Amino acid sequence: MGAFYAAYMTDDLGVRWLNAAEQHAWRAYIVASLRLRQRLHRELTEGHGVSLADYEVLVALDAAPDRRTRMSELAGLLGSTKSRLSHQIGKLETAGLVERRPDPDDKRGVITALTDAGYQVLAAAAPTHVRGAREHLIDLLTPEEQTTVSTAFMRVLEHLDDVEGRRDTLTGMEAWQSGRMQTP
Repeated sequence: MGAFYAAYMTDDLGVRWLNAAEQHAWRAYIVASLRLRQRLHRELTEGHGVSLADYEVLVALDAAPDRRTRMSELAGLLGSTKSRLSHQIGKLETAGLVERRPDPDDKRGVITALTDAGYQVLAAAAPTHVRGAREHLIDLLTPEEQTTVSTAFMRVLEHLDDVEGRRDTLTGMEAWQSGRMQTP
């Protein structure tokens, strides 16, 4: 444990600093999740010219009714800011993979839709993504560990939704859990 943490295991601010086991779990999660995302990104980019972040947008749109959704809902589902997502969608739109339209039910809203070209990219990239998810995570875990990981991170999502005063992530996550994140 670093000197910073050792010096502050307990303090007058009420901070519950991480003990050695907790810090080990936290660091393993941070480093492994970052490296996993980097690896999946590299495989998608090299194989299909699409980033992991862009792939996730295409998957989310494919899972949406009629392959379209409001930008605000898409941002919530992806854990993105509206500003960052708008920039990303702009690049995908220029590439012809998505299109934006005014929301007919709300003049202030924008609908983003997956194009046929976007679906084709998704269909081509999905096997690479699933192979990577299996090779670099799923197949490394026992079925019991998979259940534990799922349970733990659903709890984290519920907590974050509660903290942020929203429930749309879990609704969106149900679409991801339907299996559509694996294949278009």
